Amino acid sequence: MTANDAYITGVGQSEIGVKLTRHPLLLTVDAVREALAEAGLTIGQIDGVSTYPGRMQGYLGFSPVGADELIDALGIRATWYAGGGEITSQLGAVVAAAAAVRAGLARHVICFRTVYEAAAMARPDEFPPLKRDKVDGGSQWTAPFNALSAANWTAQYAMRHMKRYGLTREQLAQVALTDRANAALNPRALTREPITMDEYMSARMISTPLCLYDCDRFTDASTVLIVSAGSALDEVKCTPIRIAAMAGTVTRHSWDQAEWMASYQTGPDLWKRTDYKPSDVDTVQFYDGFSFYVITWLEALGFCDVGDGGRFIEGGKRIALDGELPLNTFGGQIGAGRLHGFGFAHESVVQLRGTGGARQIPGDPRVAVCTSGGGPLATALLLARD
Repeated sequence: MTANDAYITGVGQSEIGVKLTRHPLLLTVDAVREALAEAGLTIGQIDGVSTYPGRMQGYLGFSPVGADELIDALGIRATWYAGGGEITSQLGAVVAAAAAVRAGLARHVICFRTVYEAAAMARPDEFPPLKRDKVDGGSQWTAPFNALSAANWTAQYAMRHMKRYGLTREQLAQVALTDRANAALNPRALTREPITMDEYMSARMISTPLCLYDCDRFTDASTVLIVSAGSALDEVKCTPIRIAAMAGTVTRHSWDQAEWMASYQTGPDLWKRTDYKPSDVDTVQFYDGFSFYVITWLEALGFCDVGDGGRFIEGGKRIALDGELPLNTFGGQIGAGRLHGFGFAHESVVQLRGTGGARQIPGDPRVAVCTSGGGPLATALLLARD
């Protein structure tokens, strides 16, 4: 442990549900309290806050709480804080916090992601839906063709993998089957029932080749990570998890005309910043807003060759809890709920500390990779228990 490193110390999570009535700021406070208790810190020791993407007044279900609101609510004396969407993806907020503590701008930074999309849809008067009178920006290239969802955009990449590399739906299904099996062991998961291959194959299509079980679902929850400076670890009571490497890429902040997802540039960049190798990794927690993203991250990070992601997970044994590369051990977003990126870092810390309970992977895991983002945005973190 060195003073110049950044560590994830406390982690916390609120109730996870659909159409919750608890206010999103209070869900955030719930997660903060749990993280503080685990770290053994008090709110008076917190001097930084980082979030993605900050409060979005026109789209409150997507992001109902900003950094400034949390600072005001908890009386935080922040020497550094940030909240914005123009970063490499959700876990870019953790990258920013790590950079801040390394630069000496803060000692303990609360990083949070709060989502309230299910509740917002149920209460449109209180949380008005996003409305637009005209189509502009990147949407002008997709909306006229009725490609309104990231499911449509992602499906084109998945279909190319099928045509070019031979990816099959049965292979892709292993992401959803693994997520749902792991979620059944997670007491906080949104879904607690495993699914079968027959159920997957018979599910309604959303955007070919993605079916219902390839997609995450709107969720109400808050997830918190505390990023601490190495020089401040004497104040912490939990096992610190070192952020051993970070990488993030924005190829072009649009889905239009991009040949490859940003993960394919981010993966190699991660390994340039560390002496660790893919063979050193004990578990991977990969962003799965859609199941195909897992394929891209496996290939991008070098766990298999480009085009071999489907064959790598075929049958599901390699990515099972007792497999060579346990995947999304908490259920991912497909099983545990759409925590929008932060759940993967949270679970990485849980696994590296050995506190996963029924879903804890065997052995003595020491290294994990967690990611967020799909399409033009990507962030990857390599976490290690020293």
